[in-house]
Amino acid sequence: MSHPPAPEELSVYQNAEARFEVAARKLGLEEGLYRYLKHPSKEITLYIPVGMDNGQLEVFTGYRVLHSTVRGPGKGGIRFAPDVSLDEVRALATWMTWKCAVVNIPFGGAKGGIICDPRKMSKNELERLTRRYTAELADWLGPEKDVPAPDVGTNEQTMAWIMDTYSMHIHQATTAVVTGKPIELGGSRGRKEATGRGVLMCCNKALTKLGMRIAGCRVVVQGFGNVGSMAAKLMHEAGYKIVGLSDIAGGLYNEKGFDVPQVIDWVYIQKKPLQDFPGGGTKMSARDVLFQPCDIVIPAAIENQITEKNAHQVQARILCEGANGPTTSKADAIIDGKGIFIVPDILGNAGGVTVSYFEWVQDRQGFFWRESEVNERLQDVMDGSFDAVVRYAEMHKVNNRIAAYMLAIDRVAIALRLRGIYA
Repeated sequence: MSHPPAPEELSVYQNAEARFEVAARKLGLEEGLYRYLKHPSKEITLYIPVGMDNGQLEVFTGYRVLHSTVRGPGKGGIRFAPDVSLDEVRALATWMTWKCAVVNIPFGGAKGGIICDPRKMSKNELERLTRRYTAELADWLGPEKDVPAPDVGTNEQTMAWIMDTYSMHIHQATTAVVTGKPIELGGSRGRKEATGRGVLMCCNKALTKLGMRIAGCRVVVQGFGNVGSMAAKLMHEAGYKIVGLSDIAGGLYNEKGFDVPQVIDWVYIQKKPLQDFPGGGTKMSARDVLFQPCDIVIPAAIENQITEKNAHQVQARILCEGANGPTTSKADAIIDGKGIFIVPDILGNAGGVTVSYFEWVQDRQGFFWRESEVNERLQDVMDGSFDAVVRYAEMHKVNNRIAAYMLAIDRVAIALRLRGIYA
């Protein structure tokens, strides 16, 4: 979930816009294309009536933003959270366009959200909310139009409800309308681990680039949802030393390192608070864990965590962003000044959308791949994309974040010039 930015910081959309402007200017993007790519294609606001279990009728506000379909159908998650806003959804849709372009998959960007607190709703209420939201959007969704996926507050079950509702509306089973589905409904093997695995792959590449070794490499992970827990688990298995962990309630730092599978069992199987993990080390806030001594810091929680106000406290050599927008644009210069090697979010967390693309391809073929094949293809995409971003950074003498934006914007702009403007 996101939180309002500090008064001196930009909103999540303003951060996305600020980086776009820097990259577009360095590319020398034509004024017309600049205006075209700056704005979303569609923004839909929905007011969704839902009968609650207590017999009352509630009306929820929902959004779906389609930023671009220049390179293919829209792609992006749906989040259920109390603090969802149109500004946030617009920013996330924009980031999805650049993320898909960075890893060179044939999607544009989209995002959706509903203002609700899924923790306070029953399964039946969530199902009714999801199905009504889907029904209202049915004309805009589809394998060739806009393909949702899970995000904060949603999961495989949510995607199954969306797939079923859409299929009922068009009178045929259409598994490719969403990704992140259960395996039994056309989901892809390796999808659950994909974003965390992509983070691991980027960290491996960054170490190689900087001449560092995995053995003894200290890692801090903020966030213990799907992305953070999977990244921590896979990196632990690869030989990294996970010294800091946090979830929404707080963080732990232990220079001796954590046995991550035991932490996952504690949190997910025993359902106990992360901060109460036995022998967990020093307790601190979820944000403060980002500023502890380490070699790699991975913000994998929410937006606007590393800001102009606290960026000087980062003590890592590598910043690999597992979340969307964890670092504000005003913090970029501080991170650069400290000589920190950054793997920006539109590259660092792109493993998820890459395997979502693989899922969409498998659904459309009706032919499914082994998990080893999914992971091998993901490795190819992430390695190639990392190398392309670093080359762009060195060629244009910019940091990796601006290089990633420049590479992505250039790819979308090339497609747009080739297609032309229909009028």
